[in-house]
Amino acid sequence: MVLYLIGLGLGDEKDVTVRGLEAIKSCDKVFLECYTSILSIQKEKLEEFYGKEVIIADRDFVECQAEDIYLPAKEGNVAMLVVGDPVCATTHTDIMIRAFELDIQVELIHNASAMGAAGCCGLQLYTFGQTISIPFFEDNWRPTSFYPKVKYNRGGGMHTLCLLDIKVKEPDFEAMKRGKIVYQPPRYMSVNRAAEQLIEAEEIEGGKAYNPSETLCVGMARLGQKDQCIIAGTLEELKDADFGKPLHCMVICGEVHDLELKFLQKYFVEGSKYKANDHQMFMEESKASA
Repeated sequence: MVLYLIGLGLGDEKDVTVRGLEAIKSCDKVFLECYTSILSIQKEKLEEFYGKEVIIADRDFVECQAEDIYLPAKEGNVAMLVVGDPVCATTHTDIMIRAFELDIQVELIHNASAMGAAGCCGLQLYTFGQTISIPFFEDNWRPTSFYPKVKYNRGGGMHTLCLLDIKVKEPDFEAMKRGKIVYQPPRYMSVNRAAEQLIEAEEIEGGKAYNPSETLCVGMARLGQKDQCIIAGTLEELKDADFGKPLHCMVICGEVHDLELKFLQKYFVEGSKYKANDHQMFMEESKASA
């Protein structure tokens, strides 16, 4: 009797590990968490490959009915399938804590995630600092809580991985006021939108954490899939680049090693006006103003 949290990787149904597949086949119930990320294929593909019915666990299910995932593991084997790796979101940590408190055995089966796959652009993972999440700006809500982390990373010459917002099954509050339960269409933040918001955040904060027209950044889309896309340039350049379908993420570069820069060459926007290692200017200005 085990609750398995199984990473599915970033591609399709065949990205699951052999160990993960064996665990799925042993389970009485199989849930697919589709709140924190999305898969590039329909669940029917998973069911066909796994030979198991797959129950969709959307936002409402995960937030309001999480016990339906872990409680059945007191009587049999249960799998919660997670796009990427199961330990990359606090949502999954919360479910594990609840299971631990009930003495339910939990087993993690890891897989590739954007946290590691971001290195495919040539930037070395050990030179990354804190990862940030960029939420959608709304009319009356434009949070910049991520900004100090970017500034901290850049001050230490570290790259910043930016995970971009996903809005799935968001309630339509105007409809709810009329007594109707309606959900907004899914929204997935693009690198273009993130670049625009980062430019605005610099204008709001004014801390010179990065220069929209000079700081080197790398936008990535559909990591781990056959049509993955990587484009490098400044924020001003990336906001107009075509990355195609979701999911997207991006990196704000810190100190760039010659080897990293050489690897990135084939991904640059034509005629890019980036300035490599412009973080050094930021550090000098910060010391001068201290």
